This record gives sequence, structure tokens and C-alpha cells, in this order.
Amino acid sequence: MESDTTLSLQPPKKIAVIIPCYNEEKTIAQVIDEVFAVLPNAHIYVFDNNSSDNSRNIVKAKITEINALRASNLESQSTDSKPLDSKTPTKSLTLHSVSTQGKGAVMREAFALIEADFYIMIDADTEHDASILPQALAYFSTHKLDMLNIAREADSSTYRKGHSFGNKLFSKSTQMLFGTKINDMLSGYRIFSRPFVKSFPAHSNGFEIETELTIYALEQRLRTDEIKAPYKSRPEGSFSKLSTFKDGFKISLMILNLLFSERPLLVFGVLSAICFLLSLFFGVPVFVEFLETSKVARFPTLFVCVGLMVIAVVLFIAGLLAHLVTKSIKESRYLAYLQSKRESYKGIYGE
Repeated sequence: MESDTTLSLQPPKKIAVIIPCYNEEKTIAQVIDEVFAVLPNAHIYVFDNNSSDNSRNIVKAKITEINALRASNLESQSTDSKPLDSKTPTKSLTLHSVSTQGKGAVMREAFALIEADFYIMIDADTEHDASILPQALAYFSTHKLDMLNIAREADSSTYRKGHSFGNKLFSKSTQMLFGTKINDMLSGYRIFSRPFVKSFPAHSNGFEIETELTIYALEQRLRTDEIKAPYKSRPEGSFSKLSTFKDGFKISLMILNLLFSERPLLVFGVLSAICFLLSLFFGVPVFVEFLETSKVARFPTLFVCVGLMVIAVVLFIAGLLAHLVTKSIKESRYLAYLQSKRESYKGIYGE
């Protein structure tokens, strides 16, 4: 990572920080303060997802506090002959409500509503280290990335064993199936470009959104990278909303679903090959017996053999057709990505 800790963009660009929030009354205020401490000009959007605790009221109090500070600054500007410096922080905090339960639903709405140049996704539980954001944004901008995954660096006492095992399992599975180099696939701490956000389909509703983000970036061949950051434990009384088995099952289904939709030729090709080999397994003995005796003594086996061969051919053709459809969909997505890229590329990167 670059040693420079200042994100220098000319002219200044809008940085949107998206914080999904569900019953995080013990931590949400601290996360907001930590982000503003390093990115005072950021636009923070808290998306409340049916919280039943005091999270909403805490965010509303923060908004009132920021509005009062802004009014005070404006009053000072009107009474002071010297105008406020252009570098004076202009904090912005907005609260949105999302009725559809799940982190994926939150991110889908956030990506649709927010207009920005850089999008930061960070959890509301204080587990992520916000102090690295200036360096991470500088790295993101310098390398002209579309997605930067901020992997969690944690010791065994911080990371729940079930979550740690599941994350490693899913990350390795995705690496094997899709070829990604992302080591922390389930990280909820990421930075995105505007073209990425505005072309991302966002089908997920729950925690499987991180899986979809990773595989989408890979399948569209977008510029991605990963850096590591410290991972902190939750404060006492704060609990993770991620269910090891329930959400793990959903993530598994998402990987399988994306495998079928993004790599249909691979899936149908493997199934076709299995049927073809089984057909040979049952058919070769029947054929050898026919050569020796000029008779077919096992008609049921022959029927099974022929049926499997037909299924193998049908599956292979289905895979080819699905591959062509998927290719067309990917091209449409990439055109949407390029359109957004043209609109923002020159201004953001100063070229």
C-alpha cells in the first residue's frame, strides 16, 4: 500500500459511506464518529433494516448534532468577514429505512439511490478499522480499481471458529470454481467505483451479497484487489447477526446458483461427461458381448446405456445454449459498466 495517507482528487469527489444497520445501538454512533474522524467530508448513509432497538434514534441524534454544527459554521461565516476555508469539513449524515430484511436488500437499495464517485461499504459493529480508509482510498484511486476488498486480519480470539472455518471454506471454493484471488470473500468492508455500483445487478437479499459482489467482479473481469486491515472484536453486549449454519447454507446456494448462471457450460459439461462415462460403463460390456455372441442378452442395460448417452448429448447442447445466453448477458452488463465508466472516468482520475 502507498505510504501517502492523503487521498488527493482534483476536483474533490463525493465519497459515499454506506452503513447497513440492524440493532446496532451499542456501536453505530462510534462507527459514524470513526469514519468522520478520517473522512470529515464524506457523505455517510445509514440504512436501518427494521431495527427494534434504539439505533434509529441514535442516528437521528447524530444528524441533529451535525445540522447544528453546520448552522453554527454558516452563522460564523455570515458574521466573520473572512470566509470559511474550502477545507472546512462538511459532514453529511443521512438515515434511510429499508423494509425488506437482509443486507443484500440494503445494498441493492443503497446502490440504486446513492450518487457518488466512490462507495465504501462498512459494517455498523465497530469490527472494521476505519482509520485505514484514507490510505485505502488512495490505493483504490492510484490503481484505478473497481472493487477493493479489505480483508480481515484477526487472531483466533476475535474470530468465531464457525465463521472463520466457513469463510475459509467458501473463499477456497470460490477460488477453485471461479479463479478469484480474494482470500476473505465474506468481508463486509469494501470500496467500489461508480461504474461497478451502477452496473451491479444485486439479486441477493441476505449476507450472501458479499459472495455475489466478488463473483460479479470476477466474471465481468473488473479491476479488483485486496488489502488487509485489523479486525476488532465487538463490544460487550453486541452480537453478530450472521448465523453460521443458516447463512452458511444461503451462501452455499448462492455459490451454486452463480455457478449455474455464470458458468453454465462448465456445469452442464461436467454433468454431460458423467452421463457419457456412465453410458460407456454400462454399454461397453453389452457391446463386447454382442461382438462375441452376435446377440444382445441384456436389453434393459442397453436401454439405460442409450438413455444416458441421449441425456449426455442434451445436457451438452443445453450447456452451449446457456453459455451463449450468459455471454450476451455479460456483454450487456459490461456495456452498462462502460457507459458509467465514460461518465466518471475522466473527472475522477484527472485524465
